[in-house]
Amino acid sequence: MKDFNLEVEDREFLVFVGSSGCGKSTTLRMLAGLEDISEGEIYIGDTIVNDMPPKDRDISMVFQNYALYPNMSVFENIAFGLQMRKIPKHEIDLSVKRAARVLEIENYLDRKPRELSGGQRQRVALGRAIVRTPQAFLMDEPLSNLDAKLRVQMRSEIISLHKKIGVTTIYVTHDQIEAMTMGDRIVVMEKGIVQQVDTPEKVYNQPANLFVANFIGNPPMNFVHGRLEEHGGGLEFHTNRFALKLTEKQAYTLRRLNLVDKGIILGIRPENISFEEIMLEASPHSIINGTMELSEFVGSDRYYHMNIGMEKNLVARAHPRYHFDDGMKASVAVDMNKALFFHKDTGILLTE
Repeated sequence: MKDFNLEVEDREFLVFVGSSGCGKSTTLRMLAGLEDISEGEIYIGDTIVNDMPPKDRDISMVFQNYALYPNMSVFENIAFGLQMRKIPKHEIDLSVKRAARVLEIENYLDRKPRELSGGQRQRVALGRAIVRTPQAFLMDEPLSNLDAKLRVQMRSEIISLHKKIGVTTIYVTHDQIEAMTMGDRIVVMEKGIVQQVDTPEKVYNQPANLFVANFIGNPPMNFVHGRLEEHGGGLEFHTNRFALKLTEKQAYTLRRLNLVDKGIILGIRPENISFEEIMLEASPHSIINGTMELSEFVGSDRYYHMNIGMEKNLVARAHPRYHFDDGMKASVAVDMNKALFFHKDTGILLTE
C-alpha cells in the first residue's frame, strides 16, 4: 500500500473493491493486526493500535473460507470467542441464541458445520462475529464461495444485519456489484493505490480516472480517442469517422484547460447511447454510424457491439424490442450531457 489515508465514519458500511492483488485484503489485515505496517498510524476510535495485538483491538473478522471448527457444533462455534474471554455461561447462552435468532439459524445450533449448506455456514461465521458488539466488523470477501443466487440473498441479509446492529463495517470484495449495492462509500483500489473514495453514485457517474471508469460498470464504459476542434462557434470531439458537439459547459471547461486542438478521450456508458428515433432526430450533432457485430440478450436489455471503424467496438444498451442482425448498418445518438472527457496521458477526469 502506498500513501493510504482514510477515515471511516462511525456506523458506516465501507467497501474496498479492486482486482486481485490490489491491496484490499492486505489493508484489512493491517487494520486487524494480522500484518505489520511499515509506517503511519492506525486508530480505532481515539486509540492508536499499531502495536496492539489483534485480540485487543475490539474488532470481529469474517473470512472468505468461514474458518469454522469442524468438530464443534454451531452453538460452540458461535460461543467460542466468548468462552475465551471467560464470559459467564448464562450470558454466552443468551448472546448465542440472540445472534442465531437474528440470522435465522436457531434450528441448527446442535449441528456440525459439515451438515450445513454454504449459506448456513456463512451465517454461522457472521454469528460468531456479531455475538458480541465490537467497535468494527472486518469482512474479507465473505460471499465469494457462494453461488450467484445465494450471494444476492446474503448480500441483502448482511446489509439488513448492519442496519439492525449499526456497527462500523469494512467489507472487501472484487465484485463491483457487491460494492455498488452494499457500500455507503466505495474505496476503489489498484496496485496498492487508492483511486477514488466516494458514494456508489459518484463513483459510477463521476469516476476519478480511466481505471475507475473502466472497472466500475458492466459492460464497462466506452472509451474513444479523438481530438477537440473548434467548429461553427462550438467545440467538437473529432475522430476520422465522426464528430460530436460538446455541451456549453464541457466546452467552457476544456477551453479553460487549453485542450483545443489536442488529443483527448471521450467516455460514454452503454445506457447513454440511444437507438430511439426521437433522439436521432433531436441530436443531429451527436450521431455515430456503424455496423452491428454482436448482440447480447440479458432479459430486460440487449447489448449491441457496433463496429464504428475505431480500435474498439462501441457497446450500446437497448430495449429488447430493438433487433439488429449481425452486419446490419445502424445509427445511434450519444447523450452528450452524460459524456465524460479524460486526459489522454494522465487518465484523469476533466469534466463532470
